This record gives sequence, structure tokens and C-alpha cells, in this order.
Amino acid sequence: MLLSCYLSTLALALLAYANNGSVTDYAPLVNQPCPDVTINPLVRSFTPVNQSLHPREEDYVNTRLTTVIPNEWQNWVGDGSAIGYNLSEFKTTLFPRIGLAFSGGGARAAQYGAGVLSALDGRNQTSKAAGTGGLLQVSLYTAGLSGGSWLLGSLYMNDFPPIRELVQGNGHSFTGWLLDIAFFTPDGVNLLSKLNQYWYGSILWSVVAKGITGIDTSVTDLWSRVISYHFLNQTTRDNFFTNNSAHGAGQLWSAVPLLPSWQRYQLPFPIIQANSRPVGSNLTTALSPTSAVYEITPMEWGSWDPQLSAMMNMSYAGTHLTNGRPDNDTACVTGFDDTGFMMGTSASLFNQLIDRVHNTVQGTSSSVSKAIFSLLDRQLSVLRTRADDVANWPNPFYNLTGKANFQDLHSEWLELIDGSSNQENLPLGQLFVKARNLDVVVGIDSSAQIPTTNWPNGSALFLNAARITDLLQSSHQVSPPLPGSDAQFISMGVNLRPTFFGCFPTQNPPEYPMLIWFPSSPPLNGDKPVINTPTLRLEFSKAHTQLFLDQVYANAIGGFVPNTNIPDPNFGRCLQCAAIDRARYRINPPLARSDFCTQCFTQYCFDPNNPSSSSELPGRVLAFENPDPQGLSALSSFLSRGKVGLIVGFLFAALVIAAICTFLCVFLSSPLKYLNF
Repeated sequence: MLLSCYLSTLALALLAYANNGSVTDYAPLVNQPCPDVTINPLVRSFTPVNQSLHPREEDYVNTRLTTVIPNEWQNWVGDGSAIGYNLSEFKTTLFPRIGLAFSGGGARAAQYGAGVLSALDGRNQTSKAAGTGGLLQVSLYTAGLSGGSWLLGSLYMNDFPPIRELVQGNGHSFTGWLLDIAFFTPDGVNLLSKLNQYWYGSILWSVVAKGITGIDTSVTDLWSRVISYHFLNQTTRDNFFTNNSAHGAGQLWSAVPLLPSWQRYQLPFPIIQANSRPVGSNLTTALSPTSAVYEITPMEWGSWDPQLSAMMNMSYAGTHLTNGRPDNDTACVTGFDDTGFMMGTSASLFNQLIDRVHNTVQGTSSSVSKAIFSLLDRQLSVLRTRADDVANWPNPFYNLTGKANFQDLHSEWLELIDGSSNQENLPLGQLFVKARNLDVVVGIDSSAQIPTTNWPNGSALFLNAARITDLLQSSHQVSPPLPGSDAQFISMGVNLRPTFFGCFPTQNPPEYPMLIWFPSSPPLNGDKPVINTPTLRLEFSKAHTQLFLDQVYANAIGGFVPNTNIPDPNFGRCLQCAAIDRARYRINPPLARSDFCTQCFTQYCFDPNNPSSSSELPGRVLAFENPDPQGLSALSSFLSRGKVGLIVGFLFAALVIAAICTFLCVFLSSPLKYLNF
């Protein structure tokens, strides 16, 4: 009876907002016509040794590489003389293939990635003058996971505006990410306030609209809609609590090729990464490296891992297939690839926070846990029919021929989760795929592996290298030499400043890509840091975001000068040296490294035979300094204490949503009040 009441309210919402877009646009379309799979297969299968890119991906990156990027190189490095080269020697087909990887880390990672990207953006005249602005324009790929995927989703769905405008707004066409509005309590900590109730009702409408199509939902769907209000377009301060827009619902990842900038080949090719929990395992811990890693692009989604080596057409994601075939000619699903859900999938960390086996929430009393789960079960009985702590994706690789080693071959569903669940917090693997043949990979890393101070310790790099060595040698390029442990990353100081790895290959062509690492690090000038916030802090004042971006930007253009606290005026040109270095090897005979670039590499490259020391980076303040300790809400402080706080707060908010929707059903006699939602 309760479900029928939900359906009635949903019908009213659809009718009221049909002309202006609706939050219910989050729902996919089911029972759609399928293509003739004998002519246009929905699944593309291959082996590690015969990898190939999707034809549309290959066409896009090759066209961009040959028609757009040569001019962008000239815009960035001029004639090359400033770094000791003659750019005309690097013919059109010789320019390096470059990819940018953005780490996970929630809103912290999204802001960090934005700050670094602003420094690499040639449209920013300050960045261009510093010499760093231009790397973005010569890049072929971007890849993001978790918070890094929020940045990418926001960039692409807004057609790649200037980065500061995207994050902070510009007073007219962009309102920014509105990070000062709390993710779970936008009207304050009183969950039962009128505006919070309106907003919770809106979130639930979206998810119920999807659920009644027969596609299983979960807490990840609620999370996806929360993210969309901040990172997709259509939401402003004025309409945050109304339904006079879809608030990002229905903006499809497969529609990226319709963007004007895409059609001019001005954008790198985007990739979102997610991990998968083996179906039936119910794991609530970090995944084994053997679990399949998935990528999600505008063309297709699937895994390059040797156990699967298959991709599914993105436009028909959500369709159940058996050995590549739908149940019938009208059994296809479209619109499943809501961009908010793609970002939510990549950031779905709930399986590590909820203990469904013991019905506990870490750190709470038994009585509190029982109360939360009793209410949660009633809410989820409306929203899903299977796993509630993952992103539920119909498995298009079910019983696919030739994939006997695939972990979920005989499951009709996949359980996708946060893209760093195997502890690789940078999506480097997608950029090391052999078929993509990248020469340079840039890791923009806002990980928080060091306890208490929340700085990266290099594990995102060496865990990726270990997974490639142990499992992916047939499908991925090998990693360049790295320090052997997190302790070595820290003792050498390479986690405190930009570092180049792979500067000294011994083969031609080089046996590994160049890896340029921008780790989140304390301000090089000795200021107190405001950027090393906990991963699950999800509210930032305007002043904090401004300081955050300023600190990241200053470090990203500043490099370092050993034994000082001053920026390196040559860092921009040194970055140019690292980005173009692999092109030297394509000239016959190989072009000698310039004297200027050799000097740069002495300063910035990791050299196993001549390791650096953290003592060369004096005066770095490691402890976080809250820039507005009195400006945060009580819930924000609560959330900042860690994952336990987040899950308790989020589950309570989700429970209130269910209670509010029940209230709505009773309150239908007052439709005007209902439509305020």
C-alpha cells in the first residue's frame, strides 16, 4: 500500500514538471528497442594480446592528436627554444600521448584536482605565464575515481568552463559547487526542518522513479543524487530546495560527444573508474587486487583486466544480456548512464562502512545500531530489491563465451563500488592500458594515507605498479621505477613536491611511460595548510574553498627549490621538459636531451641511484589549520571525524527521507504543499 502511495506522488511530480525537466529524469527507460546484435554487437570482447580501442574513441583521440594538439604544443612551449629544443623537429605524429589521472578523496580531491587543473590550463593567463598552463590542452585523456570523478563529471557536463568559475561560480552562468551547503543537511542540522524535508523528498522521488522501472536501487542512488546537486548543472542557491529543475537528473554520460567543445576536439577523452565486489562475497573490507577494475567512458564500459577483457555499449548500460544477447528485441535499457550515478558508483564506499552481517555501524552502541537498521530496512524495502551497500549494475557479461576466469561470469548483476576500494587511489591503470599507448601519465593525487595529517604517502603509485606486475603484464604497460615503500616515499621527500618518475629509460622505445606526480602537499612557503581535510568532510565555507584553491595552485605552479621555501621560477619549463621528453625517442636517431632539461631532471626526477631527502624541503607545516573553526556547522564537525560519523549521519538522513515520504502520502490532500517539493 505504501508503494502505491509513492507511485501516486511520483505521477503527480511527473505531471507537474514535465515541461521543465524533473528530478524523476533520473529514471532509465526500459523495454526499449535493441539494435540487431548480429550487425551491431552490444558487447565487444577481446584478449589482452589483441586489445583495441572502441572505434569512436580511437577516431576521437587520433583526430585530436593530429589536428588540434600540434597547435596546442606551439601555444604552450612556443618554438621550444626556452627548453633547448626546436619544436619543428617534433613532427605531428611524434608528439607524446598524455593522460591526466585524478585521485579519490571526496570533496577534498575534487577541489585539489580543480586547483591543479587550473595551474595546467592554458586559458588561465597566470598559469600560461608560469609555464605550467598548457599541459591540459595537449592531453589526450583524463581519468578520475571517486572525488576525482566528481571533478570530471562537473567539467564535462558543463562543457569545460574555466576551472575557477566551475568551482566558485561567476555570478551569472555558473553558481559553482555550493560546497558551503552541507551535503546531507542543506538547511542545517535539524533534519525535520521544512526545507530539509522538501529536499529529502526530492532525492527520494528520483530514486523511486528508477526503482519502479524494475531496476534495483540502493543507498548509492541516494548518494548519486546528493552529489548531482553540487557537481552537475541546473542547481542554484535560489532553486536548491525546489523542483523547478531536474538538478542534473537525466544528464547522460554517453551524451558527452554532443558537447560543442567535444565536437571541436578540444577535450581530452574522459574515463571514470570503479571497482567491483565479487557478487556473493558481501565483503566489507578492502578488495583484493584480483577483483576486476572497471572503466566507464562515454562510448562503453567494462574492464581491460585479463580475466574479462570486454566492453559494453554505454548507451545500453543497464540491459541484461546473456552471452552478449538481450532477452528479446525490446528488452534494452537506455538512460541508465545518468552522470550522477556514474560519479556515485565511483564513490560508493558504503560496503566498507555498513556491517550488514552483524547489523552494526562502527563506533555506535548496540541500541543505536539496532534502531538505525530497523528503520533503514523499512526505507530500503521501497528503494531496492537486492544489495543495498553497492551500486547495482545489470551484468552484460553474464555467461559470456571465452571468459571462464571472470569472477562474476555467472551472476546476472554486478556490485560496483568506490574506485579506490582495492587501495589504488589513482586511476593510473586505465592510462597504462597498452591499447592507449600513452607516453606520459600525470598523477594528481589528493590521497590521505598518512594518519593524522592526511597527506599522500605514495601507496597509490606503488600499489598500481604491484598490480600491473602481478596481474596485468599482458594488458598494461609496466610502471616506471618507484621508491619501494611508503616509508621511502616519505624519507626521500618525493611526497612533498612534484616528482618525475621514469626519466631514465634504457630502451627505445622506452619500456615505461613518464609518470609526473603532483601529490597534495603542504604549502612550499611554510604557510599552514588548509587542504589536508578528512576524506569525508563534505562542507566547506566559501573562504575555505578560496584558500584551498589558492594553496593548491601556488604549489602546482611553484615546484620547489632545494633547501628553501621559495618557488622555482623554472618549474613551468621543467614540466614542459618532462611532458615532451618521450618525443625525443621517436626521432631517428634519438634527439639528445637538452642541457636545460637535463638540469631540470636532476632536480625533479626520482633517481634510484641518487635518492633525494626530505631534509631538502625545510619548513613544511604538516598539521591541518582550520581556516574558519567557528564557521562550520555541528554536522560538518561531526562528519570530519571520519567514516563512522559520515555513515551514521547519512543513514539517519536516509531514514528521515523514508519517514518524510510516508508523511507525503498521508498529506496528498494538500497538493500545493506537496508540489513545493
